[in-house]
Amino acid sequence: MSKRTDTIKSLFTTPHTPPLSADNSVPAPLARVSSGAVRSLKDSFSDVEKENQELREKLAAGAQIIEIDATLVDPSPVSDRFCDDDTTSYEILKQSIAQSGQEVPILVREHPATPGRYQSAYGHRRVRVARELGIPVRAILKSLSDEALVVAQGLENAPREDLSFIERAIFAMRIEDAGHKRSVVQDALAIDRAEASKLIAVAKAIPHDVIDAIGKAPKIGRGRWQTFADLLGDASTIKRVRAAISDSAFAARDSDSRFLGAFSAANRPSTKQESKSSQPTSVLAADGQRIAQIHQADRELKLTIDKKVPASFADFLVGQLPHLFDVFSKSDECTETTEA
Repeated sequence: MSKRTDTIKSLFTTPHTPPLSADNSVPAPLARVSSGAVRSLKDSFSDVEKENQELREKLAAGAQIIEIDATLVDPSPVSDRFCDDDTTSYEILKQSIAQSGQEVPILVREHPATPGRYQSAYGHRRVRVARELGIPVRAILKSLSDEALVVAQGLENAPREDLSFIERAIFAMRIEDAGHKRSVVQDALAIDRAEASKLIAVAKAIPHDVIDAIGKAPKIGRGRWQTFADLLGDASTIKRVRAAISDSAFAARDSDSRFLGAFSAANRPSTKQESKSSQPTSVLAADGQRIAQIHQADRELKLTIDKKVPASFADFLVGQLPHLFDVFSKSDECTETTEA
C-alpha cells in the first residue's frame, strides 16, 4: 500500500484521530541505526507530513468528505479517457474495493443543472465499481467552477495512469470546444501553449470515427500520430482508412495494432491515381521512417528503396511478392478492380 493511500486512509477513515501537532509530531526514541537509515527515516516522515499538509489544505479550502449514492454521480462534462480494451486493471480495482473498501475518495461538485446530483472531476472507475457493488462512493465535495473542474480532472488523472497521446489530444480539443480558453488546456495538462496547439491540431485533423475505431493506442506516440494526421489531408486516403477500419478483423486487434493497420492503409498508394502522375509517393514505416518511394504511370510502377534501409530488404521484398499477390487476389479490392 502506498504512502499516499495510507495518509488518505488515516485522515479520512479515522475521524477521531487527533491532528498532527508540535506535541505529537516528534517520533518516539529510535534504536541506534546507521546515519544512512536515519536520513531515510527523516525523508519518509517529511514526505508523509507534506502529504498530510496538502490534504489539510484541501479540507481548509472548503472540501467535505461525504458518502454518495453512486447512481447520483455523473461524469465530468469533458471526457478525458477512452474506453479501455484491457479490463484487468479494472477488475483488480474492483476486487480491492470489495475486500478493503474505497481508500481514496473521488472529487465531486454539486451538479450545476440537476439538484440532488453530482459531477465527478475524477474517480469515474471508482464510481463504476461502487455502482456494481451496490455501495456508496466516498467523495470530496467541493464547490468548483467549470474551469476548476477540468483543471482538477487533468492534473489528477495524468499522474495516476499516463494518458496516451491521442487521449491527451482529444481531451485538449474537448476542453477548448467546451468554451474554455487555451490557457485552461495548458493548466489541465501542465503543458505550454505550443504543445497545446499541436495536440489540438492533431485531434482536429483526424476524423472522429477513425479515432474511435483505433482507440487509445497507448504505445503510439506523437510522431506517428502527427504523420497519420498529415496523411489524412487527402480525401482518397481517408476513404482507404475507413475501408480498413470497417473490416470485421480490424476490431479484433488490440488498439496499437489497429493504429498500425489504419496507418498502413493511409500509406498505401491509391489505386485511382492519375494515370499520368509523375509525382513520387513516399512509403513510410510504422514509426514514420521513409523506406521507399513509388513512381507510377499507367500500369508501370517503379519502387526505389531508401538508402537508409538495409540492402537485404530488397531481396526480402522480392521473396514476399508471390505471397502478397495471393493475399491481394483474395481481397475485396481485387474483386472491385476486376469488375471495373
